Amino acid sequence: MAEMMTLGKALNAGLRKALEDDPKVVIMGEDVGKLGGVFRITDGLQKDFGEDRVMDTPLAESGIVGTAVGLAIRGYRPVCEIQFDGFVFPAYNQIVTQVAKMHYRSLGRLRLPIVIRIPYGGGIGAVEHHSESPEAYFSHTPGLKVVTCSNPSDAYTMIQQAIRSDDPVVFFEPKRRYWEKGEVEFSDFPLHASRVVREGTDATVLAYGPMVKVATDAASAAAEDGRSLEVIDLRTLSPLDLGPVYASVRKTGRCVVVHEAPGNLGLGAEIAARVTEECFYSLEAPVLRVAGYDIPYPAARVEEEYLPDLDRVLDAVDRAFGW
Repeated sequence: MAEMMTLGKALNAGLRKALEDDPKVVIMGEDVGKLGGVFRITDGLQKDFGEDRVMDTPLAESGIVGTAVGLAIRGYRPVCEIQFDGFVFPAYNQIVTQVAKMHYRSLGRLRLPIVIRIPYGGGIGAVEHHSESPEAYFSHTPGLKVVTCSNPSDAYTMIQQAIRSDDPVVFFEPKRRYWEKGEVEFSDFPLHASRVVREGTDATVLAYGPMVKVATDAASAAAEDGRSLEVIDLRTLSPLDLGPVYASVRKTGRCVVVHEAPGNLGLGAEIAARVTEECFYSLEAPVLRVAGYDIPYPAARVEEEYLPDLDRVLDAVDRAFGW
């Protein structure tokens, strides 16, 4: 039976279930233990599972991920929390040169079942280095799986699936959605699969993580003007699951991709290229992108001017119909 909870609480419940199911699962990160994490995602877990399963670490992201590599080689399934998106870069070397490549380097003899949790994106009025969207860096790296949830039910299911995976998974959590509620129950929907969240006939809107709600809100607004938008939650950024996207675009003839990260060389560019290659003769207009601007993330007082919103999505849809 489904239960109502916030996305943050759903992640907590999913981590708790993973700890209960497998004694080799350990959680590690800055303030994840006694404090329960800066967003309280790990609240109560150290109390119930002990300090040897839920471990507070020094403020050293490279040390957190480097230690996780050693633990994974010894048979554990470490779950690392990076406290904020902008803090991940000290660990970038460990992630792209060790975590991503160990399986290939060892000719398949070694696997690193590591999950790296990263709260990401803006919209919470934070200071510098606390509102980044670095997903393209990791999606570009062979050997890493990259996923992001957009709702509580997916958060609960996907975190457990990621922890059970024998491949390293970078798990992006949309921090501005932590407090939004929804029904939660475990689903057998595959981890690396996109999903149609709203059916439509006139244009396809693709989004992931924090932008899925923006896309569905835009679809609701468009419906009032008689325009039917199909919204797809990509969910998996590497590998991309574009089968449902191609089917949708062949039906609608128009496609708009939405993400918070800057547009230059972002996920939207890769998706636009692939959709154009596969659906060229079905397209009535170029694939359009709605993204963050190509500037460092701005100060909190002007972040709403930076973030893609309903009006910018609807403007892109209008442009798609103007060709």
